Amino acid sequence: MTDQFNNQNGYGQPGQPIPPAQGYQQPGYQHSYTQPVVDAQNPRKTSSGRTFGTAFAGAALACVIAFGGFTVYQNVTGAPSGSSVTLGASTNTEIQAQSTDDTLPEAVAQKCLPSVAAIDVYTAQASTDMFGRSTSSSGALTESSLGSGVVLSEDGYIVTNNHVVAGADALKVTVGGEEYDADVVGTDESSDIAVIKLRNASGLTPVEIGDSDNLTIGEWVMSIGSPFGLEQSVATGIVSATSRSQIMSNSESGGSDGYGYGYGGSSSQSGGYTIYPNMIQTDAAINPGNSGGALVDSNGKLIGINTLITSYSGNYSGVGFAIPVNYAVNIAQQIIEGKTPTHAQLGVSLSTVNSQNAKRYGLKVDSGAYISAVNSGSGAAEAGLEEGDIVTKFDGNSVSSASDLMLDVRSKNPGDKVTLEVNRNGDTKQIEVTLGSDESSQSAATQQNSGSSSSEMLNRLLNNSGSSSKSDAA
Repeated sequence: MTDQFNNQNGYGQPGQPIPPAQGYQQPGYQHSYTQPVVDAQNPRKTSSGRTFGTAFAGAALACVIAFGGFTVYQNVTGAPSGSSVTLGASTNTEIQAQSTDDTLPEAVAQKCLPSVAAIDVYTAQASTDMFGRSTSSSGALTESSLGSGVVLSEDGYIVTNNHVVAGADALKVTVGGEEYDADVVGTDESSDIAVIKLRNASGLTPVEIGDSDNLTIGEWVMSIGSPFGLEQSVATGIVSATSRSQIMSNSESGGSDGYGYGYGGSSSQSGGYTIYPNMIQTDAAINPGNSGGALVDSNGKLIGINTLITSYSGNYSGVGFAIPVNYAVNIAQQIIEGKTPTHAQLGVSLSTVNSQNAKRYGLKVDSGAYISAVNSGSGAAEAGLEEGDIVTKFDGNSVSSASDLMLDVRSKNPGDKVTLEVNRNGDTKQIEVTLGSDESSQSAATQQNSGSSSSEMLNRLLNNSGSSSKSDAA
């Protein structure tokens, strides 16, 4: 599939978006960490202040994510299921600056830095025998990677990327000059969003939440995070483009970053897809360690969660991407409320139509998304879509592949009405569909994830029944 950046999908390919977080560590350096005992009288710990010589984290690590990959790691936050937590600052302030070259960056940084966290990820070290085979876990925790996060509430809810915290055995988070232990509340692997909760936190500074639906190409932005482990770093730029979308799969995750550090999905992640719809493209610097950090506007309001870069080297080259805040906070809210995050679903299985298979099978069009199956009771079934239909447009926009249609659907919300242009046996039809929710498949994936192999999970979610032909679900 050729994406909207005109590159063939595949991690490690020049110009291909890759997650710039987790997995990078300075050669020969290890920092051991013992599971903390929380002092009830003094829960906060003053940060010792990391320097350039400590373990840098954040090489280009490919994230391999399944549809319906919501996993609750720990439930220690004390937030009851269904509870309502107000996310973001309760007040809004406008920044007054003389010029973008002088006081604006200073004012925005001063406002936003207290709301951005550095996340240190620790994993248990396994013992190996003389042949390099894993024998047992030593119990020691070693700092393995680092990313960033954004404070959503005064009591310590933080949103970050799933690929930052995937596989973590312990988390240390530094925010506002203080260090906390933290737990993963939950994740949504298919959208690369995770929420963590600081232990014994209070009085934090939640970020002000902006509106990612009303961005202007060329408007001023600032990225904030911990590139290469350098906490509280800022960089300025502009919104280079909007509505950049990308799908990544486990088959595209092999290789190394060019410096000898391998990248690939954590063992805790399932085979499948990560879907990034309508991302914000920016030239504000995003480097390894920035993943999960903030992209803010000229008023210091959060408009995106920094997530991907396009680069030949795996480091900043002027093209980075952030998950829109409206989408990210919606997923985060569902996680905090104890719900399984849901996404819009058409209710079909798809294959890509191209000139080769169109000629081979006598199809009437040579590009589009071929419907190979329609799920009973879905929005597609109720609208009258049929097996063999070829979707060529979605709300007036051309659909040239199955991936195009999957991204179009994911950009909507459950309950939205969309119009599909469909070629049925040579006749063009306009069909209105009310999109459903993937809640049932998400729940099934959550229940069966721990006992299923990646291939079994993929076949179950995509209804392939072990078929060797490529089929995607939307």
